[in-house]
Amino acid sequence: MVEVRVENIRKMYGKVEALKGASLTFASGAMTAILGPSGCGKTTLLRSIAGFIEIDAGKILFGNDEVTQLPPQRRGTAMVFQNYALWPHMTIFGNVAYGLRIQKVPEAEIRRRVLKVLELVEIGNLSDVETRKPAALSGGQQQRVALARALVVEPKVLLMDEPLSNLDAKVRQRLRAELRRLQKQVGITAIYVTHDQEEALALADTVVLMDQGRIVQTGTPQDIYLKPVTAFAAEFLGVSNQLEADAVDGHLVLAGQTVAYAGPIRGKAVMIVRASDIHIEDPSAAARPGTIALTGALEESLFLGAHYRHYIRVGDVIVMADSPEPRPAGAVRLVMPSDRVQVYAQPGGAPSAGGGGLRSETRTGSA
Repeated sequence: MVEVRVENIRKMYGKVEALKGASLTFASGAMTAILGPSGCGKTTLLRSIAGFIEIDAGKILFGNDEVTQLPPQRRGTAMVFQNYALWPHMTIFGNVAYGLRIQKVPEAEIRRRVLKVLELVEIGNLSDVETRKPAALSGGQQQRVALARALVVEPKVLLMDEPLSNLDAKVRQRLRAELRRLQKQVGITAIYVTHDQEEALALADTVVLMDQGRIVQTGTPQDIYLKPVTAFAAEFLGVSNQLEADAVDGHLVLAGQTVAYAGPIRGKAVMIVRASDIHIEDPSAAARPGTIALTGALEESLFLGAHYRHYIRVGDVIVMADSPEPRPAGAVRLVMPSDRVQVYAQPGGAPSAGGGGLRSETRTGSA
C-alpha cells in the first residue's frame, strides 16, 4: 500500500489546458473514484499517474518517492482498461501470466500466483484456464481476467479507467460489489475513473469531482452528495432541477413565484433541488415548518421501475420530481425540505449557509 500525491500538475494539448494545477492526495489502501463529465480531465489525470502521459508541470509522488520522470514500467502501477485489452491468441492463464513472464518470474511461482489471483477474482472453473481463450468468455469474465492480470504483478497502485462501462447493467452492478470486496481484501491503493455517479458513490471511500481540468470537490460519497460546494457539484450529482432566480429584498423570485430567502447571495442566482427531494402534494395542502413550496401543473409521468418521474410545469420551466406512486395530471404543490435546497450565485460560487438559506415561508407573486 502506498499514498499517491499529485502536486499542481498541468497538462496542455495544444491550446487546451486539460489539467489546470491539480493537487490531490490518494489515501494508502483506499479506493478513490475520480468522477466528472466527458472532457473534464479525469482520464488525463489517471494516465498521468500511470506515466502514459508526460505532464507539463508539477510533481507525482508515490509515498516519499517522486515518480514524475519515471516510465510506466518503473512506477509500480497496473491498469485495468475499459475494453479489457486481452491478448486474443493467448489462453486465460497466458493473459494473466504475461506480466510475470516479462519480469522473468520462475514458472513455478508464476503458476502459483496466477491460480491464486484467478481464484480471488472468482473466474470459475480453474481446470480449463490453460486452454480457454478470451473469445470463449462473457464480458464480465473477460473483465475479471483483466483485473487478475493487473493484480498478479502485485502493483503499488491499481488504476482503473471506466472498467465496467462496456458491461450490461446487471453484470455491472454485481461486479461493483465484487470490486469493492476485492479491493478491501487485497488492501491495495486503487484509483477508479468513471462518469457514472452511482458507480463512484457505491465503490469509493473518497470521491474526487472534476470539471474543466480542475478538482471541484473532494470528500466521502455522503459529503459529496449531501454537501455540494458549487452549483456544478449540486447539479451534476443526482437528478437535479436547476432554476434561475433573483435574490432580492430577503426573497428568492423564480418561475413567477417567491420564497423567503435568508442567505447572503444577492442578484442573479440559481436554486438547485434534486428530483428525489421534492414531494408532490395536493395544491390545498397546508405549509409545514422546515419546508418551502411551489405550485405548478403536473403534465407527464414516466414509469422508471423503482419509481415514477413526474414533470411539472412551474411558470415557464419544467421541474422533475420522483415518487413511488403515479399521480394524475393537474394542479399540484411541490414541497421541498429547506435544508435540501441549495442556492448559488450565477454562474457558480459558494452555497449560502443552512442548506441554501431558504426559510419555510412561501408566497406567490413578485418580490
